[in-house]
Amino acid sequence: MTSLTTSHLYREIHEQPEVLARLLANGWDVARRLAAAIRERQIEYVVIAARGTSDNAARYAQYVLGGRNRLPVGLATPSLFTIYKTPPRFGRALVLGISQSGQSPDIVAVLAEARRQGVLTAALTNAPTSPLAQVADEVLDLAAGAEHAIAATKTYTAQLAAVALLSVALDGDEEAISLLRRVPDWVAQALRVEEQVARVAERYRHRQACVIIGRGYNYATAFELALKLKELTYTVVEAYSSADFLHGPFALIEPGFPLIVIAPSGPMMPEMLAFMAKVTARQAELLVLSDAPAALAPAQMALPLPTGVPEWLSPLTAIVPGQLLALYLAQARHLDPDRPRGLRKVTVTR
Repeated sequence: MTSLTTSHLYREIHEQPEVLARLLANGWDVARRLAAAIRERQIEYVVIAARGTSDNAARYAQYVLGGRNRLPVGLATPSLFTIYKTPPRFGRALVLGISQSGQSPDIVAVLAEARRQGVLTAALTNAPTSPLAQVADEVLDLAAGAEHAIAATKTYTAQLAAVALLSVALDGDEEAISLLRRVPDWVAQALRVEEQVARVAERYRHRQACVIIGRGYNYATAFELALKLKELTYTVVEAYSSADFLHGPFALIEPGFPLIVIAPSGPMMPEMLAFMAKVTARQAELLVLSDAPAALAPAQMALPLPTGVPEWLSPLTAIVPGQLLALYLAQARHLDPDRPRGLRKVTVTR
């Protein structure tokens, strides 16, 4: 079995600062051209086609483009295009495909139909000559280098950075641009938690189920971390917003029930603190990812995040300890992080 530090996954997790620095240095021209096309064509909303990890990047885009740029963002329903053969009318939309490989026929079909309707199309992909790229008006190359591990890590954070790059290209906010350029350094800081992660992995070694809570910009992070734990450790994991969990799923809570809470500083913090108070009253066991002492205080286990990161960029740093946790938990369970059972690097769906 592959050892932890020689695994593709370990190396690719640690390549992320370099990948992000390269993307943020080289992606401006495409982002600005796409932003100019959005303004020129008076785009009113965005429809995103994605699957798997890329779908979680699309969830992030819903908050970033919606919150910072006031663009409504919806997720496409690919089977309407490929199986039902009843594609909706896009109207004045940007149709954006997000895919590491650019290979999946259903994602390609959404953009191909958008192009047939004369709608603006764009792709965020690590494969600039892929079928997806060929049906896009603009292609933002993630330039992450070959990703050999089946579980996507560096391409996921590159997708988040590409979405953030488009957002700041649209509004031209100089302060936001300056903050975005600090992301590679913040991600490098986020990688410095391996010792704490190893302790958490030992504690969670025999846990077979848990819930992950995120809200706002980090709703996407909850889903991405849940996916990584499913892929790499075969744990039964569900992701919820704190608001949704307080409805029916709250009945799950009993003494010792494991909850992973993602709670970086920002406007959502009071909501997350109130949520943690409710579940600790029911004696849930909390693993908290946060930069805020008030959020870390009630946790049985804590993974600190870099300080000073604005909430809209925090998903780029918050997922990093989660990636490491999935890696170290796989090792603790004697699983090969590069070869999760039943999975291939490119999944073809329709």
